[in-house]
Amino acid sequence: MEQEALENLSTVVTVSDRKVETADDMTDIVVVDLVSYVNVELDIENNNGSSEAGHNVLDITQALFQNQDEEDDDEEEEEESDDDDDSGTDHFNTDKSGTQLQRCERHGGMNSNLPDTFQTGHLLFYERFKAYQDYVLGDCKPSEVKAFTADYLEKVMESCDWQALWSTDFFDVLVEVCDVDFRDLKACVKPVLPLQCEARGCELNEEAMNTLLEVTRHKLPLQELQVVYEESGDFDQTALAIEHLRFFYKHIWRQWDEEDEDDDFDYFVRCVEPRLRLYYDILEDRVPSGLVAEYQSLLENCSQCFQQFLVLRSALSSDSDSEPDNMSMVEGLKLCDQLETLKRKLHIIENPLLRYVLGYKGNTRRQCVQSRGLRASGIKVVHVVTASCTSIQLQSLLNDRLLHQCSTEDTEIQFHRDPVSAVDSCHQGDMIIILPGIYSVTSSIFLPDSISIEGFGLPDEVVIEKKSKGDSFVESTGADIRMSNIKFIQHDAIEGILCVRQGNLNMENCVLQCETTGVIVRTSAHLTMNMCDLYGSKGAGVEIYPGSVCSLVGNGIHHCKDGILIKDFADELDVMPSIIMENNVIHNNEGYGVILVKTRNGEDQKVPLDKSEDECNPADVTDSRIITSTIPTTNSSADVQPVSAENNSTDSDIATLGRKWQFCRQLSRSKEASCSRAVQDLMNHDIFVSIQGNQFRRNGMGDFGTFFC
Repeated sequence: MEQEALENLSTVVTVSDRKVETADDMTDIVVVDLVSYVNVELDIENNNGSSEAGHNVLDITQALFQNQDEEDDDEEEEEESDDDDDSGTDHFNTDKSGTQLQRCERHGGMNSNLPDTFQTGHLLFYERFKAYQDYVLGDCKPSEVKAFTADYLEKVMESCDWQALWSTDFFDVLVEVCDVDFRDLKACVKPVLPLQCEARGCELNEEAMNTLLEVTRHKLPLQELQVVYEESGDFDQTALAIEHLRFFYKHIWRQWDEEDEDDDFDYFVRCVEPRLRLYYDILEDRVPSGLVAEYQSLLENCSQCFQQFLVLRSALSSDSDSEPDNMSMVEGLKLCDQLETLKRKLHIIENPLLRYVLGYKGNTRRQCVQSRGLRASGIKVVHVVTASCTSIQLQSLLNDRLLHQCSTEDTEIQFHRDPVSAVDSCHQGDMIIILPGIYSVTSSIFLPDSISIEGFGLPDEVVIEKKSKGDSFVESTGADIRMSNIKFIQHDAIEGILCVRQGNLNMENCVLQCETTGVIVRTSAHLTMNMCDLYGSKGAGVEIYPGSVCSLVGNGIHHCKDGILIKDFADELDVMPSIIMENNVIHNNEGYGVILVKTRNGEDQKVPLDKSEDECNPADVTDSRIITSTIPTTNSSADVQPVSAENNSTDSDIATLGRKWQFCRQLSRSKEASCSRAVQDLMNHDIFVSIQGNQFRRNGMGDFGTFFC
């Protein structure tokens, strides 16, 4: 043992000697590195202290290099965060010389002597979003908006010695800013002499301008100022701050926002973000023109009602000595109730989730399109749509279709270059035959009469493509409309590639290539869809409303957000939808193959499940509102046979369980029995007249699911 201890001691001494040598070699380097950090005294006098000194030097050196690496990482993260900041929301990098904003050139012609201004009106959504969220408003309440805005302006704006254009509807005048009253959001200005201005419909001279400024006490609202362009970059933040202020009070702020009794909420989340999104949706033609007109009308009516309310309240306040008469009180209550109603309607349109479900009553053109009925002459017309055709195509059309359709004297033929003009010329009982070709349309297609539309060829040969944004693509309101052998390609339509609002639509052998949403079957409408192919919808492929009748046979519905969405909002006044689903292939959808949307009532909060369902891991449920789903399968059929499962539930509990469609998403073999029983309960639901032969493959979240809203 003593010999082993001596050998270990010699090994330690050898290692210590090596460390001393290392420390001696690095002493100069370490001292240089320590000058700016710490003062270290190295005492290397004897061999006994050498080992300890070596350890200290190496530890300090390692710590210094580690600190240096951490500082380098911090600097890199700061540089990356600076790079992520956009020009519309944060301070510019002071290391960069010159302005980062563009010049807005004036178009006043050769006679214009006014300077150019900064171009700040084309900021993107995320730039304004970040500015209001992070810098201007934060989490302020409505009553704190002005104070928060003033603090932001005071931090970023130059308070004096900059020039701007005072822009109104009648003139533009060059002024110099002498001071800024941030709390009042106004600037103290004086005209630049000699006077430089552009007048529109009025005469303006130096004397008139001085008189006008004296009336305003030389204070102008910051929103009416446009900062003069300067390449130095010193006034970039001033120009951006005024742009954010101007945009906010023009498009976001409402006069009645401060009047809300419930002031304890985040103003940005409740009001700014939805209004900002709506503004850019309108700007990018994502909102139907009819809904935009309705929103603008509501804003105007709400503003007028609020002004009347303020006048009445002011009159009542000024007469505080006398008791208010009953008539004034009743009128005030009526105005208050009317104002609340208008505000609720505005909120519905501003909320993207509620906008199209509750807010949109239809665009003006659709409301103007009504059924034309039969022609007074009693004749029927076959409308042939083609831009050009060969003699062979014309001969084939004549032999196969026209001779059969036009065998009587009460039928005539008309030719059109596009489907929209053909539809607009139709009366009840007419037929439209579309020859092969790609037909681009810019307006919606409305079908108010009972007509038939047929593609003369395969669906991929007869293509109708809508390229413009905004309103819906095809809308059907006729009593009996038939459509076949056509491919529809949708681009940015709001309300779906096809909307059956009322009446009966029969589709066969059609292809629907969606880009936003799919087929919508409204309440009281009937849809029969056979042998069709639907794909690409960012929402549901087929959306079925309460009270509708929908027959889906032999269709392919794939690569959508959800395959089929059924809205079960039925109450005492509505009835459940009536659905036939046979031999459909529903596959490769991101969400569910079939999903039921229900309102959450008190009785729907919790439904007793059997033991295997109680063991379900909550992490398996991706959304608390999506209560249940079946097992996602790679190759399954809707004809699922029930599997017996032992549980302690009574017969009434089992019936309740089937009604509520509560399926827990379970992947283990031991839990498949209860899910299979739930699928069977679903298929026995009253909304399904017939459901058989359907195939579900590779749907991301499962074959069936329920969503409570």
